[in-house]
Amino acid sequence: SVPCSAILSSYLLGERLNLLGKLGCMLSLVGSTVMVIHAPEDEEVTSLDEMTSKLKEPGFLAYAAILLALCFLLIFYLAPRYGQSNILVYLTICSVIGAFSVSSVKGLGIAIKGFFAGQPVLQHPLTWILVITLVASITTQINYLNKSLDIFNTSLVFPIYYVLFTTIVITTSIILFKEWVTMTVIDIIGTVCGFLTIILGVFLLHAFKDMDVSFGNLPEVLQNEQQVPVTRDDKNILIEVDNSSIAPEDKPKVSMLCT
Repeated sequence: SVPCSAILSSYLLGERLNLLGKLGCMLSLVGSTVMVIHAPEDEEVTSLDEMTSKLKEPGFLAYAAILLALCFLLIFYLAPRYGQSNILVYLTICSVIGAFSVSSVKGLGIAIKGFFAGQPVLQHPLTWILVITLVASITTQINYLNKSLDIFNTSLVFPIYYVLFTTIVITTSIILFKEWVTMTVIDIIGTVCGFLTIILGVFLLHAFKDMDVSFGNLPEVLQNEQQVPVTRDDKNILIEVDNSSIAPEDKPKVSMLCT
């Protein structure tokens, strides 16, 4: 989704994607792949009763309460004040809500399997709780994602949203299914390295989005960067205007003092 959205937005929407942006997309993709390779397997949950017991554990309840408090803070306080200027506000809301949507999809998948197996899943209260949670979370995600796309560059929205959403979902899965217990040292190092690679890719995509850098003008850009004069920041700067080729030698030179 990250490279496709960035490339398509540059061709279809006229949004510029320079060489560093393309490199950032590729680094995000590589980092995500490394995280998936080293991610632990899900603990097998086969019934809604087992899913209910997982959701009732104190660790996940505390984590869900923190996510809800953060979501309410973002929606009712930060979004009206900083949502129009800071790209992270709306995307963080989408990512935090994504933790509930993914957990709901996991539970509904178990319910669908049980339905075709002849189990009375429609009478189980967790099924309808998951349906309501999924509808509310997806509606909220779509709302704030569209707001973000209306304001900010598409090639920036999707990579940042991808990183935040993936991080929240992996954290939720680790807490809910206790995947960290089965992780080895190599998997932990691989997961951290993959995450840092994703951060580097998003940084390249966001920090240098306004630079006109491509394979064709890369030597020219590097040469111009080397020839940029050093400017001094001083309160009193003496600027001497001297154009001897035009002004006669006998005319006085003009000096201007700027304070």
